[in-house]
Amino acid sequence: MALIKLLVAPIQRVVNFPLFQLAVAIAVILLLQAADSRSVFGEIFSALDFLVDFTVRQVAAIFEVKSFTRAWLITGFMIAYVYLAGWLLVFLAKAVIRAAVEHVARTNTFGLRNTVARERGIEAYRAWLPLERIRPAHIPQPEWERRFAWPADDKPPYPPLTHRVVRAVVTYVAAVLIVAALLEAFTPFPALTWLGRTAKMMTVGG
Repeated sequence: MALIKLLVAPIQRVVNFPLFQLAVAIAVILLLQAADSRSVFGEIFSALDFLVDFTVRQVAAIFEVKSFTRAWLITGFMIAYVYLAGWLLVFLAKAVIRAAVEHVARTNTFGLRNTVARERGIEAYRAWLPLERIRPAHIPQPEWERRFAWPADDKPPYPPLTHRVVRAVVTYVAAVLIVAALLEAFTPFPALTWLGRTAKMMTVGG
């Protein structure tokens, strides 16, 4: 496992590089565009083209979009949608691989339980070590871990996923509204007005 991670590390650094991801997104768009319209890739590009055109028309309904801006919007939205689709595919692939590895370790398939457990143990130790370094000498280690690492009621010491997602959404929405209000107050861009029109279109259809 360690050898595999060592060999994969350079590839991960290249894949995580933003310019490489942009190049891959553009290459995917060109590949889909070059495919026959009756093929699977051609159908995917047709759906992508329709989605991008619909998005640009929605943006054009909020503020005036001229030819130069339209070209950039089409390019930007197409790259963004391909990037988002790729991110979702990678996320699903990681989730499937993680579930498969955990199943293999739990059932000891191919005798890999000890190897997987050792790797997870190293990761857990590295994550736990910063907490242990600040433990006062008069507090026993089990008590310290029970209070801050994993409480006695067997619940993680952080809010549920739903609460974290809601909190993140509220935080981002508030940040966007604050930035939009500042732009509208101190610049010629009516960002807050655009957001209001967009929200109205999404809720009451215009």
